[in-house]
Amino acid sequence: MLRAMYAAFFGLQQEPFSIAPDPRFLHLSEGHREALAHLLYGLQAGGGFVLLTGEIGTGKTTVCRCFLEQIPPGHRVAYLYNPRLTEVELLQTICQEFGIAQQSPPATTTKPYVDALNEFLLDAHAKDEQCLLVVDEAQGLSPELLELLRLLTNLETHERKLLQIVLIGQPELRTMLARPELEQLAQRVVARVHLGPLAATQTADYVRHRLGVAGLQGPLPFTPRALSAVHRESRGVPRRINLLCQRALLGAYAQGRPTVDARTVRHAAREVFETEKHGRRGWIAGSLLLLAIGVGAAGWWAWPGQPSSREGAGSSASAASSVGSRVASSPTPTAATASIAAPEPDARSASPAAAPAASALAGETLAQPFDDARAATAALAAAWGIDAAGADDPCRAARTAGLACFEGKADPALLRRLDRPMLLLLADGQSWLLQGIDDEQAQVQGMNGSRRIALPELQSSWDGRVLAWWRPPPKDTSSWVLQQLLALQGPETAAGARSPADEVLRRRVFAFQLGQGLPLDGLIGPLTLMQLNRVSGVDEPRLRSQP
Repeated sequence: MLRAMYAAFFGLQQEPFSIAPDPRFLHLSEGHREALAHLLYGLQAGGGFVLLTGEIGTGKTTVCRCFLEQIPPGHRVAYLYNPRLTEVELLQTICQEFGIAQQSPPATTTKPYVDALNEFLLDAHAKDEQCLLVVDEAQGLSPELLELLRLLTNLETHERKLLQIVLIGQPELRTMLARPELEQLAQRVVARVHLGPLAATQTADYVRHRLGVAGLQGPLPFTPRALSAVHRESRGVPRRINLLCQRALLGAYAQGRPTVDARTVRHAAREVFETEKHGRRGWIAGSLLLLAIGVGAAGWWAWPGQPSSREGAGSSASAASSVGSRVASSPTPTAATASIAAPEPDARSASPAAAPAASALAGETLAQPFDDARAATAALAAAWGIDAAGADDPCRAARTAGLACFEGKADPALLRRLDRPMLLLLADGQSWLLQGIDDEQAQVQGMNGSRRIALPELQSSWDGRVLAWWRPPPKDTSSWVLQQLLALQGPETAAGARSPADEVLRRRVFAFQLGQGLPLDGLIGPLTLMQLNRVSGVDEPRLRSQP
């Protein structure tokens, strides 16, 4: 109940930090993309072992799920998630996963299962199919089971091995494979990658991504200092980030505040990561209890204006004000409620007059965003060397000039990759023209000139919506895209050439998206076409190298 209420309070349609592996919330950092690339490379290696390791909560299962979704047709896959088995049980499970019929009663020795598996693998090979075994939590395998898996990779023809195995596990799996008695298996690892924690900027991108997927339309509820605290307290581990951010949002909701500050994050960290160690009732739990008692006493559950899951940030802010006023007007506040009403000053609590001065560089005019669609369209057109005077619809102006138009969402990392001037769409019809961007600040153009603005300040008023132009490809888009990708990635292998043309294109588009840091779907969409234009040298305006 409380979690549903805090989602509505912040203008979200659902909880953004559930630890359930919902594929809609998939966000791959550079490390995750590298891991996925290694798995896909190993898939094409034609046999042997592929090794993926990482600390608890770093996203191994997320990468594995994404990998399994991208396996092309012509592969038969068996997935093991509980490797703590005997040798016979392991072989039984593998046969069950591949759908291999087993004798009745079940055999009690390994030979019948190995023979059945060998027959199955030869049949798949005759049909030009490759078999893949994925073992999750592989650190639970005993040395004897690892040796058995190695022996299964001996099943081969003169052309190739018949079974490929992916081992996914915690760091101790690497230690196990370094043992002298497992040297033969270690020599058959064709690709290996280790997932580490997220960097500070990646943690911030991760939080923004999940809030956006959950329906956030307004400013980010976490202040810049709060995001730094999230990274520090979670150590950049995605699962810990989810637990911490969820508890911090609950804490801000208990205080009736529309933003999460660093102090709330630190209290949430003690709640989430130290409760078992210290055995005390948490600060946020106590705040929520006080809130619930106050709500019950004053009949606040029925207050008007409670935001629904479809309402935006504006209604969330008004709800925060409503809750805050009720807390402040409590007739006999306790010490706990008094402390809630006086939160720690944070980056957003500075005076309005001081904020612009802090963000501006010496001698720089503080330009204001465009508040007129005609002016914004004219500025974007000028960046393309096009005259669009009087046009008030940027997409219509693009089509008139023979260009294509994209309106969607992007984070700062994607803006840097796309490397093109575009409109950053703000609330109330306002916008900036992006002229340059790096890891710390952006150069933007507005009504009365240009200015440099720190990314945290920009993202406090910009929710990620952008509008961009690009040169569309020839009418036969698929053929043009495949031609460009063949030039970039090299010709098809003999095995790949036997795949259907649409599957070859999908696989190559996915590989391109993976390498370029684009959303992974294997489809030829606007972002993919824009980036393909960029790497292919299509004549389009680019951002300034230094904002």
